[in-house]
Amino acid sequence: MPATATLDIVTVSSPKAGVLRRRARPVGKVTAEIQRLIEDMLTTLQAANGLGLAAPQVGESLRMLVAKVEDRTVVLVDPELVRAEGKEIATEACLSIPGVVADVPRSAVVTIRGKNRRGRKVTIVAHKLLGRVLQHELDHLDGILFLDRVSDPNTIRYITSSDDDAPAAK
Repeated sequence: MPATATLDIVTVSSPKAGVLRRRARPVGKVTAEIQRLIEDMLTTLQAANGLGLAAPQVGESLRMLVAKVEDRTVVLVDPELVRAEGKEIATEACLSIPGVVADVPRSAVVTIRGKNRRGRKVTIVAHKLLGRVLQHELDHLDGILFLDRVSDPNTIRYITSSDDDAPAAK
């Protein structure tokens, strides 16, 4: 397999920003081309020092996401939220909205079904940081940005890259 590529991340100020506001198309069959995109997205996520990345964030209107939280890497193709329980609020950031953080309410535990990078059906039950990251990325697949979920606008903060206490971007 050839080396992976680091893809450009689409930001809200980018000429391609429209892809961030559209509902992404289902992938269907996991082909070699989709597997290559997954690998490139994982490389891009690592290079950006993020926790999660959805295909629309790299300009592809496809329902797929990658996440790396602590030592766990998750790849989901055509994911769907099947159950959400509880509520919690925590600070989020986004690779597509650099320099902004805000407190976002999310479900405490989520169950998500989809396919893995080999096209096999998987079900993931996630909570804590992984659950939050997956919900954030699922929103990207529906054209929703984390700022759309903010319930208290007073929690929106602008940060610089030197802020050591800034949350990792998703």
